[in-house]
Amino acid sequence: MAEKEAETAFRVNAGIPGILGEIALTMKIHLFHISTDYIYDGRLSLPHLEEEEPAPVSVYARSKSDGDLMLKDNPFVIIVRTSWLYSEFGNNFLTGMLRIGSSRKEVGVVFDQTGTPTYGEDLAYALMEIISRSDQNGFVPGIFNYSNEGVCSWFDFATEIMKQGRKDCIVKPIRTCDYPLPAIRPAYSVMDKRKIREAFSIRIPYWKDSLLKALENLEKNKEI
Repeated sequence: MAEKEAETAFRVNAGIPGILGEIALTMKIHLFHISTDYIYDGRLSLPHLEEEEPAPVSVYARSKSDGDLMLKDNPFVIIVRTSWLYSEFGNNFLTGMLRIGSSRKEVGVVFDQTGTPTYGEDLAYALMEIISRSDQNGFVPGIFNYSNEGVCSWFDFATEIMKQGRKDCIVKPIRTCDYPLPAIRPAYSVMDKRKIREAFSIRIPYWKDSLLKALENLEKNKEI
């Protein structure tokens, strides 16, 4: 959507955060802004640090990067960059793979993009912990990376979903060039999370453990 409607993407992802940042500064209230690993270009095979110069390579990434720039020096703003976000709700990689696993015998998934999945519930708990500490005079403005721990490719992630989700669908590795998408994704988007752990004493779960938890929650929701 962003690649086809660049003006709207910049208005939503950069313009509105800029306005909210001005309101937060004027009223002296805390603002939490969610950003993305897309702002990194992924050309280096080292975990990305918050202090790195953004190198966005798509319209979506540039609009999100501009939003970060609007807010990064605001003393009332915390920016949390996350990656590969999924949950048991809505349309995302997890629910999509489970649907495919129930209807097809095989699926091709890219193996040359490396990063870390982030379970939505884990991110929500991390944000609530930051908010709680901020309410206790522990507010630390700035940019922070957050994803689950560990490293995998989309192929690895899909394979684990089929395994833990008890699907017989075979996952075949393919290259990014064989599955073109409108927005270019960074080839390597693993993020260094030492800063958020040290600033807010947050425990970050391993991605496979969180995937199992998401699948268990999905089953529980079916029973309700």
